[in-house]
Amino acid sequence: MSKVGLFFGSFNPIHVGHLIIANYMANHSDLSEVWLMVSPHNPLKKKDSLANMYDRLEMVNLALEGTENIKSSDFEFRLKQPSYTIDTLTHLKERYPQKEFVLIMGSDNLVSLKKWKNYEIILRDYHIYIYPRPDFYDEEMAKHPSITITQTPLMELSSTFIRKSVAANKNIKYFLPDAVIDFIDKKGLYR
Repeated sequence: MSKVGLFFGSFNPIHVGHLIIANYMANHSDLSEVWLMVSPHNPLKKKDSLANMYDRLEMVNLALEGTENIKSSDFEFRLKQPSYTIDTLTHLKERYPQKEFVLIMGSDNLVSLKKWKNYEIILRDYHIYIYPRPDFYDEEMAKHPSITITQTPLMELSSTFIRKSVAANKNIKYFLPDAVIDFIDKKGLYR
């Protein structure tokens, strides 16, 4: 049974921090591949700052060109909005019974996990691989048997920082793949 890491995100836009985390999980853990799950709308985030979901998916696809064990997924686009992780996991299990799914999330999400719909079931039925985020750590949750804290390089880069930089007309080279920068420019996103 292949083990697939699910890395959910708005990817608004995708940046090298996301790619470094995905690459670490796909190549330095026991996962056979990582799927970047583009979320149409995270129930805990404001919707108005989000670029169109198809534009965000396209940016992820551009960023992943030439990668073998990291893929994009628009699976949540077909589910009821807003999509809750537990519902997505249930649908994925039905669709891919031969795969074992592992959640990939930052330690900031671990801190708020108890606010998630049916979080107890997620912890009971799935493993969660945690990557470090600055200033977020939940000692008690980190000890849970379903939680694995990884040695993923610490990333302080955020999509918010990139959106603000684009709006302020700042140079964003090296923060995201060139193909993604070109796409943002062409589409006039985040201006």
